[in-house]
Amino acid sequence: MQYLQEINSPDDLKKLNIDELETVCTELREFIIEQLSNNPGHFGSSLGTVELTVALHYLYHTPYDRIVWDVGHQAYSHKILTGRRDRFSSNRKLGGLSGFTNPSESEFDTFVAGHASTSISAALGMAVAASLNKEEDRHVVAVIGDGSMTGGLAYEGLNNACSQPNNLLIILNDNNMSIDNNVGGIQDYLVKLTTSYKYNRFRNTLYQGFKRRNLISEEEKNIVLRFNNSMKSLITKEQNLFEGFNIRYFGPVDGHDLRGLIRILRNIKDMKGPKMLHIKTIKGKGYKPAENSATIWHAPGLFNKDTGERILKDQKNQPLPYQDIFGHTLVEMAEQNDRIVGVTPAMPTGCSMTYMMTTFPERAFDVGIAEAHAVTFSAGMAKEGLIPFCNIYSSFMQRAFDQVIHDVALQKLKVIMCLDRAGLVGPDGPTHHGVFDLAYLRPIPNLVISAPHNEHELRNLMYTAVYGNEGPFVIRYPRGQGELTEWHNEPRLLTIGKGRKLKKGKDMALLSIGTIGNNAAKAITKAEELGISVAHYDMVFLKPIDEDLLREVARKFKQIITVEDGVIKGGLGSAVLEYLAENHFSDIQVHRIGIADEFVTHGSVRELQQLAGIDPEGILSQIVQLYHGLSDGAHSNQNTGTVNPVELIQNVKD
Repeated sequence: MQYLQEINSPDDLKKLNIDELETVCTELREFIIEQLSNNPGHFGSSLGTVELTVALHYLYHTPYDRIVWDVGHQAYSHKILTGRRDRFSSNRKLGGLSGFTNPSESEFDTFVAGHASTSISAALGMAVAASLNKEEDRHVVAVIGDGSMTGGLAYEGLNNACSQPNNLLIILNDNNMSIDNNVGGIQDYLVKLTTSYKYNRFRNTLYQGFKRRNLISEEEKNIVLRFNNSMKSLITKEQNLFEGFNIRYFGPVDGHDLRGLIRILRNIKDMKGPKMLHIKTIKGKGYKPAENSATIWHAPGLFNKDTGERILKDQKNQPLPYQDIFGHTLVEMAEQNDRIVGVTPAMPTGCSMTYMMTTFPERAFDVGIAEAHAVTFSAGMAKEGLIPFCNIYSSFMQRAFDQVIHDVALQKLKVIMCLDRAGLVGPDGPTHHGVFDLAYLRPIPNLVISAPHNEHELRNLMYTAVYGNEGPFVIRYPRGQGELTEWHNEPRLLTIGKGRKLKKGKDMALLSIGTIGNNAAKAITKAEELGISVAHYDMVFLKPIDEDLLREVARKFKQIITVEDGVIKGGLGSAVLEYLAENHFSDIQVHRIGIADEFVTHGSVRELQQLAGIDPEGILSQIVQLYHGLSDGAHSNQNTGTVNPVELIQNVKD
């Protein structure tokens, strides 16, 4: 690296000439390819924004000037150029750099960016603040991808941008992709959109001339802009959506032409009012395998940088990922019931809706990055008698909370909401952990909320949602491999609201929900070796919860542990405590195991489960502590034990 190794902040970029900056771009790509071949991350997006990142940090005085990235997938070059090059090998690892922008990590990261479509609203807020704070020299830039432009929040920001005093620059990074191919009218529109740079310069000159002669006021500006835009559309036979928002539009321009980018950014940098620069880029630019297969190379995992060969784990005799079980089961059920349809917001590959799209393309819908729309769209189909499986990642369903209440639950519509990536998801970190769903869905009337213990139970729940229930049904399951190599059972109807006893015991009861129960089962086996007899119950349903089972447990045991891979405030443990309190079981000691009242960092799933105490060893430790009266859990009034649980556990290991 001739130049990159000497760049420790954007100020170092400003010392270079254009030819040297182009070499920096080449070195950035080589560095990212080298790093990500050994340490997986978001590959294609960051290769596509190399020239843009260099141009922005070269021209703007960051961090005083604000660059707001929409989803940190694009921001690896940004991290490398802002003092984190030597730490980049720790990206997405426990204790290392976040895979997304994060202000707690660097002053150059202006906003947390893990979910799409947020940049325009956040940047507009910063631009308005700069105006109110009399920081007239502060520039604010929002960088948003075309995939993120399918999200409604982006348009709420655009709509508001023209009505507030600001000089916001929006850069639309258009690479024709989100993760899978973009869909919908906005994608077709962006591909065809053109406008005249000379026209925009002429219009600005004309406006400034009128203003100097007091022939136009600021109040009249929007009226004239709308008239000008209408005349332009009439003459050129073009309709410019963004100018319809009174946002000045420039482009599209080549996003990989560094000289051209610097020139146009310099020209529009100090123009007043909100404006948009539309750049065309190639996802995976500079690495042919990624350019040719953008979906696969969004986050390809390990690969050989010289050959482009991905290094895949041997899947022989290994359980399938839960998302594949969902995808295959959905097709199987759709073959038997032509009312079944599938809906996903821009994640058909990730959630395995692709199987349905291949087999029944007319009955499977990718609606783009639009989670709220996905839910209400599903509700509309359910109202007309279809049975939609609406598959949304757990953390993204947070964005459709009102739609779940207002459009689905209130009307008791038969929408089957499958929440993929529930629980701790690993390297993507706190913006993607699906740990809140049990807690935020439980208060909503009319919902059935469930979680399978394994692949057979996932298939049973999907079958039950279709044939055993007439209202909304939630099924949440984790990312990654399941438990069973023989996953293809004959699905059967489950009794809604009924759990099951997995194991008898006499000393205490452990209640779990979902796949985290497999960690609990391993802990219980070890506890038996320590002489602790633990009964294990799989609740299956959080709502309606099995009160008969809870009554049986409460009458038989004085010590109860609840285990969930979600936040303990509001989830299974809270539901159990509520039942015991409302039914006057006051002499029972309850210890809740789950995610504490804090955001969990990034790292591998195994590392994060260990941090949270929901791995087998962590659960075992808490079983031992509770048994010997060492727990400070909820309702615990015993703390008199003298046995060291760590020593006991170590004896079992030895």
